[in-house]
Amino acid sequence: MIYAFDTYYYEDYANTVCIAFDDWTSEREIETFTEQTDINSGYESGAFYKRELPCILSLLNKIVLKDGDVIIVDGYVTLDDHGKIGLGGHLYDVLKEKFAVVGIAKNEFTTPDSQRRNVFRGESKTPLFITAKGIDVDQVKRHVEQMHGAYRMPTLLKKLDQLSRD
Repeated sequence: MIYAFDTYYYEDYANTVCIAFDDWTSEREIETFTEQTDINSGYESGAFYKRELPCILSLLNKIVLKDGDVIIVDGYVTLDDHGKIGLGGHLYDVLKEKFAVVGIAKNEFTTPDSQRRNVFRGESKTPLFITAKGIDVDQVKRHVEQMHGAYRMPTLLKKLDQLSRD
């Protein structure tokens, strides 16, 4: 199972949504999980994970993960070639490296990272930025290229973003 997470921040709470789907090429989700939580910290440049990780972990308490499951976050897993990690890397560590974590980011992080892959989808001239731990990033790149949808954002990830804003 693949579980994709996204969080949208309102003035006084965070809305975290997770959609579960069977396969990278799935057109529809199997299940949706939603939770509203208090915002535990403000935005801190370079430490985005401090704000979003508690939201994801709280919602993960409602989900029973199984061997082979993959988690997708809206953001980065690795940030550079020197071991700096993003939201997904912190999640991977908290989960004791038991589950693969994939980061699919819309905005570029400019430091060199040999583990980052660019994926161009549809007619878009702007890539998605792919990072991962616990799974081969080149394999993930191929999976993201094959995800359902004709545009830059795969169908299910676009839906996830919309659901988090509702």
